[in-house]
Amino acid sequence: MDLHGDFHVYDTTLRDGAQQEGLTLSVADKLSIARQLDGLGVGYVEGGWPGANPKDTAFFARAKDELDLRHARLTAFGATRRAGVAAADDPLVAALRDSGAGVVTLVAKSHDRHVELALRTTLEENLAMVRDTVAHLRAEGQEVFLDAEHFFDGYRANRAYALEVLRTAAEAGASVVALCDTNGGMLPGWVGDVVHDVVETTGARVGIHCHNDTGCAVANTLAAVDAGASHVQGTVNGYGERTGNADLVAVVANLQLKLGRQVLPEGLLREATRIAHAVAEVTNVPPASRQPYVGTSAFAHKAGLHASAIKVDPDLYQHMDPLGVGNDMRLLVSDMAGRASIELKGRELGFDLSSDSAEGRDLVARVTGRVKELELRGHTFEAADASFELLLLEELEGVRPSYVEVESWRVITETLTHAAPGEEAISEATVKLHAAGVRYVTTGEGNGPVNALDQALRTAIGQAYPQVTRFELIDYKVRILDQGHGTDAITRVLIETSDGESSWVTVGVGANVIEASWGALLDGLTYGLRRQGV
Repeated sequence: MDLHGDFHVYDTTLRDGAQQEGLTLSVADKLSIARQLDGLGVGYVEGGWPGANPKDTAFFARAKDELDLRHARLTAFGATRRAGVAAADDPLVAALRDSGAGVVTLVAKSHDRHVELALRTTLEENLAMVRDTVAHLRAEGQEVFLDAEHFFDGYRANRAYALEVLRTAAEAGASVVALCDTNGGMLPGWVGDVVHDVVETTGARVGIHCHNDTGCAVANTLAAVDAGASHVQGTVNGYGERTGNADLVAVVANLQLKLGRQVLPEGLLREATRIAHAVAEVTNVPPASRQPYVGTSAFAHKAGLHASAIKVDPDLYQHMDPLGVGNDMRLLVSDMAGRASIELKGRELGFDLSSDSAEGRDLVARVTGRVKELELRGHTFEAADASFELLLLEELEGVRPSYVEVESWRVITETLTHAAPGEEAISEATVKLHAAGVRYVTTGEGNGPVNALDQALRTAIGQAYPQVTRFELIDYKVRILDQGHGTDAITRVLIETSDGESSWVTVGVGANVIEASWGALLDGLTYGLRRQGV
């Protein structure tokens, strides 16, 4: 099937998505993301605005040699010619012409007040700007789409003029007229009514571009498709200015999995979770755990009642098979967990906790009781699978896995009274332990007590088990429990450790942050050594 002809999936992550606060992309970043988007199978990748932005000009120059897209067509974004200047003589139009992109998306004013106040020209001249620029680029061999900026607001203010902008673009050769909810203030019913009117009145191929200011960007996009739009625009992970754009993955997943419309090449939707997270790594914007379809919590189950049902049939508490978007079902172990949660979580981690036998039922009951007891004291196992696995092993084997016998540890932090401004306090930790039959006494220095303790512990264990040199602490979170107790409150620490190939999270709870950190650090190294087959 010719998906480009039948239905357009148009990604604007590299242009509109990059306008998100705190998101900055280098040319190399944009090239990397473009390859990921092509792997998802989108039909069009909008690369940016050549001529108006030096970085985007450089991107298109490099894309000619460095991008080999299999599914997507690279698209350049720009504006119609300036008032009073011929399209052939406008330098920004020339940059679009020379970009090397086979498709150009032109933004044009479709709201009469924007034409008069922002462009400071007449309504007639704005139509001429649309007509001339579309016709010029078409004559140069490029396909042209039109983004009708502020269309829905313009339609409400002056329906006749807003529609005339679309007709002018279509008659000049634009193959798509995309209606932009630029301010993001629309609701699905409103969008559906307007799109239906546009399709019936103009006969043009209609696209939709939604922002999420009402929380309805995806719903508005689907309403537009239902009303006749056959071109959808959005961004991966919903990136974009203010509250973001329509999340393109949610849009295409809903179209394919719920509405039965094949809008991506066969099988590529299964890459959605991997690609969404890969793009998040490039943008350095942490992926939202509760993001529909691809979030780490999208198919996570916590309540014991849910787990009991899932044990019988996973579809009872899931709207779809997570594999359809490349995600996984996760069972969260918490104080809400029942026996089914523990049994299923054990199975997920590779342990047979079948409750078919009296011994199995007793084991599951013990583990469930331990989880509830420990969470009452402040532990959490929802995000700390590694600590939960160590707890399981302790119940299965009767002893907690350990590679060391700790004798003692201490931390000293020294701050010089007359230190120079900005000079950091020095922390020093001493650890005494036995590993592989040898007693080790080691010290470590760091820019804080936890860092020093981590250095000392690694040095000690590393002499007996050199595999720990591969481990790296990559995330550290502290939560103060019972905050009403002030500095006497219980502290919980979550530590994520990596061996360069994968990572794991451990939890520690104590009367202070150092004690809690010690427990999480020791569990992290213990779990890591088990993973290494020690």
